[in-house]
Amino acid sequence: MTKQRVVIEIRDLTKRFGDQTVLKGLNLDIVEGETMVIMGGSGSGKSTMLRHMIGAIMPDSGSVAIFGRVLNELDEPGLNEVRKRFGILFQSGALFNSMTIAENVALPLEEHTTLDKTIIDITVKIKLEQVGLREHADKFPSQISGGMKKRAGLARALALDPKILFYDEPSAGLDPVTSAEIDRLIGNLSKKLGVTSVVVTHEMDSAFTIADRMAMLDKGNMIMVDRREAFEVLRDHPRERLDELDETQQLIRQFLRGEADGPITNRRAAGNYAEDLLGEAAAPSFADGPSVQSTRDV
Repeated sequence: MTKQRVVIEIRDLTKRFGDQTVLKGLNLDIVEGETMVIMGGSGSGKSTMLRHMIGAIMPDSGSVAIFGRVLNELDEPGLNEVRKRFGILFQSGALFNSMTIAENVALPLEEHTTLDKTIIDITVKIKLEQVGLREHADKFPSQISGGMKKRAGLARALALDPKILFYDEPSAGLDPVTSAEIDRLIGNLSKKLGVTSVVVTHEMDSAFTIADRMAMLDKGNMIMVDRREAFEVLRDHPRERLDELDETQQLIRQFLRGEADGPITNRRAAGNYAEDLLGEAAAPSFADGPSVQSTRDV
């Protein structure tokens, strides 16, 4: 079997903000052509990890290498050369409101290439067609829906034919149908273009739909990296047999299922927050079972 090429290599990645250590010696390899989903609760460090992978911030120790180039060893011109090889879909789409959709997509081509305007125009149409927006090219961001803004942002991320695509909460703020459309688009792009996809999300329907492998962070620690199927086994583990799982596995299961009771909420309750805030002996209890029942096939 041919060994897959590692395109992103994270080694002992540590980041501190003041006295708080938000990333604690993370290690992760992401291989060519896969879709890696990075997940975790609020404050787990997943967004900070993403910012390191795109070179927006640098580690206090450890390293991030993309295509074998260690980002914290590069100067700004070197970083820019690496950045041309990946695209980013930001959570909001991050479109320029004063530009049409076509002009937004054309911007990276105008800034980073010497292509003739006719070639740029053709390329823009191709990218918009890939995300189903060619007929909306002359509209402004204010004239399209949230889901269309995400697709327009993706078309712009694809402009320079990147080898890696980073997605920051691609399903955030979208209705279930639009979210499913975005997920299908991510999957199709990965399969048809051979792009390596790194998706940061806490939307479990999306995660289990698109992932080849998954990585979960908790309080700045990488607590599990495995195939999607291994996470499915934990997610579907019967509640009556929880004693078969260790505390970390129970924590992961609770997160994947969106349950109100488990190690995550027990940890939060340990500080007697409800008593301090409300003068009550304990926080209110909720019914067992997932807070949201998935409606998708996974």
